[in-house]
Amino acid sequence: MKLIYMGTPDFAVPALTALHASRHTVQAVVTSPDKRRGRGQITCDTPVKCKALELGLPLLQPESLRDAAFLEALKAYDPDILVVVAFRILPPEVFSLPRYGAVNAHASLLPRYRGAAPINWAIYHGESVTGITIFRIARQVDTGSMMAQETIHIDPDDTAGTLQDKLMHLAAKMLPETLNRLEEGTLEALPQDDALATPAPKLKPDTGKLDLHRGGEELCRAVRAFTPCPGAFFRLNDRCIKVSKADWEKADDTVPGTIELLSKKHFAIHCGDGYFLPRELQSPGRRKMDVSDWMNGNKISDDQKVS
Repeated sequence: MKLIYMGTPDFAVPALTALHASRHTVQAVVTSPDKRRGRGQITCDTPVKCKALELGLPLLQPESLRDAAFLEALKAYDPDILVVVAFRILPPEVFSLPRYGAVNAHASLLPRYRGAAPINWAIYHGESVTGITIFRIARQVDTGSMMAQETIHIDPDDTAGTLQDKLMHLAAKMLPETLNRLEEGTLEALPQDDALATPAPKLKPDTGKLDLHRGGEELCRAVRAFTPCPGAFFRLNDRCIKVSKADWEKADDTVPGTIELLSKKHFAIHCGDGYFLPRELQSPGRRKMDVSDWMNGNKISDDQKVS
C-alpha cells in the first residue's frame, strides 16, 4: 500500500522505521513545523523529521492542516492510506482523502483512555494492563472503529517514560501487520462501545502537583505517572521539588504535608494515610539525586510544612 506517515515525537519514530522496512511504500512524512527552543532560540527538528531525513523520505511541515497547498500536495501523492502516530487532530478534508482513509495507533485499550495522555492516566488510575489500539480516524477524537488491539502488562515500577518505550515498539510491530491484513481483505474492524469510554485529558504543568492529603499509594502512582513529564512535585520554601521515585508506609495520626526526619539520609512527608517517602528528588536547576544526597545539600527539619 502507498501511505503517508504523520507523527512528531520520539513515540512515532519506531513505527516510521518499521513501515519503511515493510512491504508498504512510505511516500512522504508529515510532521510539525520546526520550533525554536532555549535561550538561544535554536531551531530544533522533530524526532520524526530527523528519522525521515535519515531514511531519505520527502517531508511536509504545514502550519495548518487545512492549508490549500498542503492539501494539494497530499492529493498529488494519491496515497492509499494515512498512518498517524502521536500527531495533531486531522480535519475531515485530510482523513477522508485516501481510499482507505486514515488510521491511528493510540496508546491505550480503547475505548478506555481516549485523549492526549493515555499512558499517564492509565498508570495514575492503577491499571495493571494497557496496550495499543489501531483504529480508523473519525470526526470525534479517538472514537473510530478498532482494527487491531494488543495488551501489555504495566509493571509495578513502570513510569510513563518506561511504559511509553514499550508501547511505541508495540505500535511499530502492529502497524505493518494491520496494513497487511487490510490490504489482503482479512481485517474486521469493530465499533467502540462508548459506554465504556474514559478520558485521558492533556497534561498541564501543574498536573503533577502532589496533594499530600491523598493516600500514599495514589501519590506513588502519581510519581510514576508524571515521570518524566510534566514531573511530580511538592513545594518547599516556595521551590518546586520534583520527585521521580517514592515509596510509602501505612500509618495513623498523620498531619498531611508535614516533614518527619527518619535519619540523616531519609525523611517522610505525612500524607492522608501514612508516610510518603521520596527516594529520588530534583531541586530547581539541579540534577536528580538520591534522597540521601539531596538531604546533604538541602536543610529540612521536623514539622516543616510542604504544599
